[in-house]
Amino acid sequence: MANKIKYGLKNVYYAVATIADDGSATYETPVKFPGAVSLSLEAQGNTDPFYADNIKYYVGVSNNGYEGDLEMARVIDSFKTDVLGFVADKNNVMYEDAGAEAVHFALLFQFEGDKKATRHVMYNCTATRPAASSQTKGENVEPQTETVTISAGTIYVDAIKKDIPKAETTEETPVATYDGWFDAVYIPSAQ
Repeated sequence: MANKIKYGLKNVYYAVATIADDGSATYETPVKFPGAVSLSLEAQGNTDPFYADNIKYYVGVSNNGYEGDLEMARVIDSFKTDVLGFVADKNNVMYEDAGAEAVHFALLFQFEGDKKATRHVMYNCTATRPAASSQTKGENVEPQTETVTISAGTIYVDAIKKDIPKAETTEETPVATYDGWFDAVYIPSAQ
């Protein structure tokens, strides 16, 4: 039976990507990114109607991926060095390299459901640096979170001859694929 609801966010991972000239991608082993608070990615694209014969004759739809925020308890050091271009010196002090190139990565995560969690992958992401902010401690300790803005585009998958921005599991996903979701970035295969 399919999920009726979704709730919760957990099992966030990132996998550094190498994007080839044809738009295809290869990925390093996913790295766990603990401390997920929230994820909100809005679909990007347009619908462009064409009118003829006094009606909406054709509607073109563009899929430009997703953009939004990933809020974490704390952005971990490995994400800073692997993705955001931070560098650790010989004293293990991290500094930002203002000239660092954007590093592409896959973002893997799961949303809980009333029957079974749905696992997702966004294939071609880049991220902004988190803001530097906090506040003084009062009578109670209130954790301060960090947020990165994610832009998720597409990759080209030769096996299916399509550009795709994301994939997700279903209730019919084979157990081996579902259980191995966070071991390696899943790439769709031909039917």
